[in-house]
Amino acid sequence: MDTTYFGRHFGVMVFRDYRTNRNLYWKFLPYETIQAYREGIDYLRSCGCKVDGIVCDGRRGIFTAFGSTPIQMCQYHQTAIIIRYITQNPILEAGIELKKTIHMLCRSDKYTFEKILHNWHDRWSDFLSEKSYNPITGKWHYTHRRIRSAYRSLTTNLPYLFTYLEHPNLDIPNTTNSLEGTFSYLKTKVRVHAGLSQQRKIKMINQILMK
Repeated sequence: MDTTYFGRHFGVMVFRDYRTNRNLYWKFLPYETIQAYREGIDYLRSCGCKVDGIVCDGRRGIFTAFGSTPIQMCQYHQTAIIIRYITQNPILEAGIELKKTIHMLCRSDKYTFEKILHNWHDRWSDFLSEKSYNPITGKWHYTHRRIRSAYRSLTTNLPYLFTYLEHPNLDIPNTTNSLEGTFSYLKTKVRVHAGLSQQRKIKMINQILMK
């Protein structure tokens, strides 16, 4: 499940069945909320759907929103988060090594990746602890805040990055790529028909998602 946007306050939240590649439920909304995701899951269950697991983008609060249902943090989204922090071409050696580490994510199990990440942190712990002084504010701050944030994102989401391996019988995918393909197609169609009113765009998106 995920949400994509076609404007600042025009988005569609979609719940897609990985096994059949069917879009089961979608809702147009100005912005995504945990409550909207919860309502979507409740609706599917009320229709008789069995929710074996959930793959999502790791929005804050989502991991605790569905009780004991297994949740997989999309590894593609996690990689994108790290790249936003350190950029595609990091200059600092710690960032270069962290980029290499994150590219091991899809090829590792939890134990292996956790060990690689731990070794990276051991190597750069002093670097990450460095602080700089701001003479204007008179305050100290961490010098390498973006790399620290990237590392914190990984450690926070680590318990949910390998759910698909912890429940092999459920056949949970490790990314939302199936849904991302649909989103890319939707965005292309909306761009081509940019002159349509929002109501006509909604009608077009509905028709595509129903296929």
